[in-house]
Formats: sequence, C-alpha cells, structure tokens
Amino acid sequence: MALHAPVHVMKDSLKRESGAKVHQANIQAAKAVADIIRTTLGPRSMLKMLLDAGGGIVVTNDGNSILREIDIAHPAAKSMIELSRTQDEEVGDGTTSVIVLAGEMLHVAQAFIDKNYHPTVICRAYTKALDDAIAVLDKIAMPVDVNDRGAMLGLVKSSIGTKFTGQFGDLIADLAIDATTTAGVDLGQGMREVDIKKYIKVEKVPGGQLEDSRVLKGVMINKDVVAPGKMRRKIVNPRIILLDCPVEYKKGENQTNAELMKEEDWQVLLEMEEEYIKNLCAQILKFKPDLVITEKGLSDLAIHYLSKAGVTAIRRLRKTDNNRIAKACGAVIVNRPEELQESDVGTGAGLFEVKKIGDEFFAFIVDCKDPKACTVLLRGASKDVLNEVERNLQDAMSVARNILKNPKLLPGGGATELTVSATLKQKSSSVEGVEKLTSFILTRTEDKLECWDCKVIPGKCAVSQHKLVLVAKIARTKVGADRGEGKKSSRKGPSKRPLGRKKMIQTTCGRRWQSAFGRSQGTYKGTSLDWPYEAAALAFEAIPRTLAQNCGLNVIRIMTQLQGKHANGENAWVGIDGRSGDIVDMKERKIWDSYSVKAQTFKTAIEAACMLLRIDDIVSGIKKKQAPGASAPKQPQIETEGDADNEQMIPE
Repeated sequence: MALHAPVHVMKDSLKRESGAKVHQANIQAAKAVADIIRTTLGPRSMLKMLLDAGGGIVVTNDGNSILREIDIAHPAAKSMIELSRTQDEEVGDGTTSVIVLAGEMLHVAQAFIDKNYHPTVICRAYTKALDDAIAVLDKIAMPVDVNDRGAMLGLVKSSIGTKFTGQFGDLIADLAIDATTTAGVDLGQGMREVDIKKYIKVEKVPGGQLEDSRVLKGVMINKDVVAPGKMRRKIVNPRIILLDCPVEYKKGENQTNAELMKEEDWQVLLEMEEEYIKNLCAQILKFKPDLVITEKGLSDLAIHYLSKAGVTAIRRLRKTDNNRIAKACGAVIVNRPEELQESDVGTGAGLFEVKKIGDEFFAFIVDCKDPKACTVLLRGASKDVLNEVERNLQDAMSVARNILKNPKLLPGGGATELTVSATLKQKSSSVEGVEKLTSFILTRTEDKLECWDCKVIPGKCAVSQHKLVLVAKIARTKVGADRGEGKKSSRKGPSKRPLGRKKMIQTTCGRRWQSAFGRSQGTYKGTSLDWPYEAAALAFEAIPRTLAQNCGLNVIRIMTQLQGKHANGENAWVGIDGRSGDIVDMKERKIWDSYSVKAQTFKTAIEAACMLLRIDDIVSGIKKKQAPGASAPKQPQIETEGDADNEQMIPE
C-alpha cells in the first residue's frame, strides 16, 4: 500500500483551532465577559472606572459603555461586546442583562458539550425555550395607558433605579417623558414613534445643579448672531427662514482667468459681485423674515444688507441642528433663495433669544406651538457627572420610547425571569423532540408506575413532592451510546443487559427518574431536547440571582424562597426589591420592566448563545507582512478553567 504525503492546505502562518477546544474557549470567553459587568446589575450595583485611549477617566455602571472601552482580543468576547451594542441600539436598555443572560446560557451548555451533545440539539432546545419564554411574556404582560403619566413615571423610574442617577429618578423620568412625548409622532392605535437620535438633542452645560435641568419646547444651539452689536438678540414670534446654501458670491468650480483692459473693469467686477449678493438678500427679504439661519457662510456684504433690514442671522449651523429647528418651528429648509415660498417660512416658534451661560453664548428657539423636536438642557457640577447623567437619560428616553411604541409592562426585580424559569421547568417534562435518548430504553406499563400516596400515574399526580415507584423491564440496548449521534461508547465491558431484569426506582413525582444502572437523570419523556431545555430554564434564574448577590444577600436562601413562591405559577409578580433586598410584590412597589426591552433581551441572548455554540472552527492568521525585526504583539487571552486538550469522555 502506497503512503501518501500529508497535504498542507493553509499557510504555516495561519492558526487553526477546531472541535471541543473551540467550544470550551468560546464559552469561557463569553463567561469572562459576563463576569466583568455582572456586578453592575441592579440598584446596588458597583461602578467601573475606565481609562480611555485619550487618557480620560470614565466612571459608569452602564454595560455598553464599559464594554465599549475594553480592548478585547478573543473573537467570542468581541461578539459579546457587539451583542451589548446591538441591544443598546435596538431598545436602549438591558445591555448588562443581555450579556449576563447570554453568558449563563453558554455556561449551562458546557455540561452538554462535555458529554458530546451535538450543538444543533442544544440550539434546537434553546430555540424552543425562547418561543415558550416569549409566550409567557405575552401572558403576564400588563397593558399600560400612555396618557397615564403616573404609570409612565413608575416604569421609567424603575428602569433608571439601577443607574448612577437613581437618587434623581423623579427628575430624570420627568425629563425623559417630556422629551419623548414632545418629539413623538402618532402612529395610530395608541402607539407613537420617537426618533431620539435625530430629533432630541441633549445639551450639557457645566455649572449649576442637576435640578436646573429642563426640557425646552424647541431647540438650543451653541451659536451667537453674526453681528452682535447690530442684530437683535431677542425676538418674539419670529418668522424664520432656513437655508442650506451660502449667501455670498459663488466661486467658480474651476480656475478662471479674466483679462482687464483698463482700471474701470475691476470696478465693474466688484459691482457685479455686489449686485449678485444684493439680489440674494432681496429674495430673502421680500418674505419679511426676522431670523435667517444658514448651514453655510454669510458674506460681510450680506450681513450688512440683512442687519440694515432689521433681520438677525446665524451662520454655519450643523445640518442636524437645522433639521431640528425645521421640525420645531414648522419651517422648510431651502437650497436656493430663488426657490423660497411663503409656506417655507417657519412661524411656529414663540421666542428667539440669545443668552450667555458661563463663557459661551447659546441661541434659544423655544415656546414652539407644535414642536416635533426638542432639546434637553442638562446642568451639573462637572463634565464627568454630566456625561454619566446623559448616559442614564438616554436609557430613560429609550424606555419611554419603547412604552410609547409598545405599551406593555412586565414585573421587574427578576420576577419575570423567575416566572419564565418556573413555567419552562414545568413544561420540560412534556417536551417532545425528534432525537430520542439512546443510552438506554425503559419499557414499562402504566400499572407498574404509580405514586406512593396518590396511587396514580405521574401525569395525573398533582403533588410534586410525592415519590414514585417504578418497576421496569430493561430492554437490550448498547450502554453509553451517545445521545442523538448513535456512536458507540468508548467504555469497556459488556454492552448488553439481560432482558427482563427489574429494578425499583424512587424519584420526584412526575419530574425525574433514574435508570436502573445509575445513568444520568432526565425527564420521563425521554427526549434529548428536554435536558438542554430545562438547562435553559435554569439559566433565566441568573438575573434574580445576580440581583441578590449585588444586594449582599444570602443567595441560596433568597433563591429558594423565590422558587417556592413561583413553583405553582400563581405568584408571577413576586421578585427582589433591589434596594432593600426584600421579597415583595412588584405591583405594590411599582417596579416595572418594559416588554420591548425584556423580549429583546431574551431574543438577543439566546440567539447569540446559539450562534457561538455553532462555531466549531476558528482560523486566524497574519494578513499583512510585518517589518523585518518587528515582533508580533502578544494578544491577551482570557483565562479558561480546566485543560482544553483533554478528550471529553462519552457520558454514561
């Protein structure tokens, strides 16, 4: 037989990892990222101090802000950071919860990976658990009237109670609700859409107190008039014209040469330029405006004509600010003065005023009749405080926007996760799947399986603490065959058991059973989906468990009490008060979560966990050649537990 030389497909500079090592490394990396921000969850959370690339200091407990400043090398960890950014863009809140939940989903999947479960089987169970979890959310969700300001305030306050500005919850909630209701667009059927990024601007001005912050029914810009001594700084009910073009002599696109035969020709050119600018100003002034704002420049001659007519002008405005002014006062941005119409003039503003705050001048266009854009003016002691307040305000506005778009509430304090976990645990005994357990087969008859107390089969026994007696026949089967794969076990010894052997088994009623030969436990239905399904149910408890840890409570005692209250499914609103650590009814304490945030958290976390579980190969290499003598930078690696090189034994 001829020997074949090995074929090298990839270059030697490439590094490749595959198999169980990849799964283990990805899970450990995701868990490490989750552990970084786990302590920032809840009202009693810790703060993180970060040094950014520019040497500045960032102090925050916002999950997305923390992960954005961290330099990560592992690809799975980078994927988790992207997860937080996506959550922040979608719903604006839950950035810490989604990382903690995704890390826990991967952590509980580690046991099945070690037992050589195929990742597809685990992902299928996770997907089914997600569908059932969303169904539970729909069942326990409570509708809310968006016109009920008290209910809106309660929900927004509970969402920012975990933030640095939790002590100013009333103020931040008022600012968020006022801003979102001002800039909201009615979609019908009681729903409103708010574009926070485009039409709500947060202006931070150091100085004063946080209580001095307010929402302006209009726009505030960091600009002064172009001629402070000649133009008015306060105008009541101004007529506003917005331009997206320069009011100055237009220069040619290409270099132009002009030959002047005599001295008077130069004067003619200057007069032509002056006449051109005069015509532009005449086109503007015929609509009798009080305020002209342009995104481009204003020549000195144009300023002269405008100020002579009593018109105030502001130049070189940002396009985003110009769009907000148009939304606030009802004006239309015009590209050429020749195209101006009476309908383009904005008359919705009640006051234009220029004020000096600190060392800078700010122009206010406020008291608008029907503003669709607004500005939140934040005051504070320092820039660091203002930056953190802005981050918290952005989260609060996102929560308010989610309520306006989908007016549903869910209990906070981990009550929703506990309800989902308890419901999935109960349903795990009835999960059906395609892949059946092949490690052993139990053949039994109904009269051989009964409850010691009720004397009925487990499906009809209502008491979960009753014991079962199972007298079963063990059929011929290969011992230790891999579940869902059909591979033979590496364990030595006889692979068959004699037919007809009987064994007495004790177990919790209707929940678990154990094989006659001490095999692993599973639910009575005997499918390979039920084990990862129940593991997913347990993973949801990571949120209330983390809340209890951050409150400094006895986690085992608190979780036992909560599980007992949620076991029968009647106490869906019982959770942890993150401040006092008490087990209370969330309705009474008015601790709420937004339906949109919670549903998006579950979807993002489970889908990300499934994506990482499906990765079985990582190929990394050097794309660019390094300079001679330059050493490759060492990449920091996240510590993993255990020896990834050891082969995983097939479960018994």
